[in-house]
Amino acid sequence: MSTERLPISVLRRRLLPGRWDLVAFVLVFGTLAYLAHTAVGLTHPLSRLTAARISLSPWALPGYAAQTALRMLVAMLASLVFTFTYATLAAKSRRAEAVLIPLLDILQSVPILGFSFTIVFFLSLTPGRAAGAELAAVFLVFTSQAWNMAFSFYHSLRSIPAELDETARAFHLGPWMRFWRLEVPFAMPALIWNMMMSMSGGWFFVVAAEAISVGNTTVTLPGIGSYIARAIAARDLGAIGWAIAAMTLVILIYDQVIFRPLIASADWFRLEQEARLTPTRSWALTLMRRSRLFTRGADGFAGLVRLGFNRQLLPRRRPPARARSQWADALWYGAVALLTGYGIWRTGQYLLAHISLLQMLHVLGLGGLTLLRVLVLIALASVIWVPIGVYIGLRPRLAAALEPVAQFLAAFPANLLFPVVVSAIVAYKLDPNIWLSPLMILGTQWYILFNVIAGASSLSSELREVGSNFRVRGWLWWRRIALPAIFPFYVTGAITAAGGSWNASIVAEVANWGRHHLVAAGLGAYIAQATAAGSFAHMLLGIVVMSAIVVSLNRLLWRPLYARAERKYRMN
Repeated sequence: MSTERLPISVLRRRLLPGRWDLVAFVLVFGTLAYLAHTAVGLTHPLSRLTAARISLSPWALPGYAAQTALRMLVAMLASLVFTFTYATLAAKSRRAEAVLIPLLDILQSVPILGFSFTIVFFLSLTPGRAAGAELAAVFLVFTSQAWNMAFSFYHSLRSIPAELDETARAFHLGPWMRFWRLEVPFAMPALIWNMMMSMSGGWFFVVAAEAISVGNTTVTLPGIGSYIARAIAARDLGAIGWAIAAMTLVILIYDQVIFRPLIASADWFRLEQEARLTPTRSWALTLMRRSRLFTRGADGFAGLVRLGFNRQLLPRRRPPARARSQWADALWYGAVALLTGYGIWRTGQYLLAHISLLQMLHVLGLGGLTLLRVLVLIALASVIWVPIGVYIGLRPRLAAALEPVAQFLAAFPANLLFPVVVSAIVAYKLDPNIWLSPLMILGTQWYILFNVIAGASSLSSELREVGSNFRVRGWLWWRRIALPAIFPFYVTGAITAAGGSWNASIVAEVANWGRHHLVAAGLGAYIAQATAAGSFAHMLLGIVVMSAIVVSLNRLLWRPLYARAERKYRMN
């Protein structure tokens, strides 16, 4: 090629849009157009929303699927912001940790119906408009997504290897640069898997988020969740099949557009790069890298990060040590204890005024039944999914191939199994207290699987090669290499799986299919029935008992295991 034509070809590549630029423009423009159309719908009167009847026609599903997907995406973005702020504060401040982590234990134990009182709050923000109902639905989905992401990020910040921490100190990285250059990249592999699990958890509870009734307040938003609720009420198996197909399509789109690029980019955040490791491919990631529209956006974000670096290059003077830090800690913890005690006293005073002590003991017994179900199911899920998760995590190609399948299985709402489960229980005269229990673990066992996969995928090649050279096999390999490597990730997954099982009990312990209504004795069924009846006192009692049991279990079992994982199995 002559040198005279070279500048023309270069200018042509720089000035004329390529195919990746055109595809990026179409995607961005289409997304903005849909957001503008949705924003117009937020101003519609609420009466128009409540008067509209959910159609079971398959042709209505594309619109319903798009609305549900947008709500879940907004909730995921809110969960990500919550994770970066809440978990970071808890990991970096000893005083904040003493409050935020127990509060996170309580929040993850509160079922999604426990946040249903916020419907009235959000509706009051936009009186007579649909925007309040949409905010309420997004918030309810948020409560099913945020907690495990926060736990995962908190665990990652607490287990950063000492050599990486020393490197950051040697380069004088300030808090802003340290966060984006060290902490987020280190936490990214585990966070991505938990983001996928959170998205699937949102699908699991989407029926309760879009079709919820609290006393005299009923909100039914157009979406796949409300479509499933109406199909179950009408006993329409064909509509349920169409709902499964629509949900599968949306999950695949999310996988290709969001999670597959994240998994492919997470290969760059591994502690070491193996020569034999084949990077995960993603057409969406290629689009983002080759399109000038996306690269300019990435360059702008990188510029913000560099601005923080430029301000932090100079050595900073350390604040003077406070001689009375112990007194300050004592005052802080004392104030927290007083506020907590006051809250417990006022809550107990309210409950005693409306509910007898005998009824409280009965609800405590129901909590014990649900606790027994949770512990048995978590143990069974651990025995099944830990070996499978390790096998998948050690094979990146297999993990990439099975990831959309795992997402679909994790997202499968328990409500869709009601026709099979209820019909089988009625036909064979089975005990609902036993055979409804597996529905509790249906959507939460995947927390264990996804976190174990993340832990196994982060297992360093040096450890694997040492085990291979010394011919460590069988149970010795599991005891000395595999289980210590995945143990911190397993504890995170088990904590969130246990909390998710408590949440799922409100769906699993009460099953309806047509005229058949099955109830398993437990705390989840008690809360679901109290919510449907609009009894705030009984609903509050159920939530308080559930929170108390979960927090006690976390303090006595999971937190000691968490501390052991940080102390003994940290990668240093």
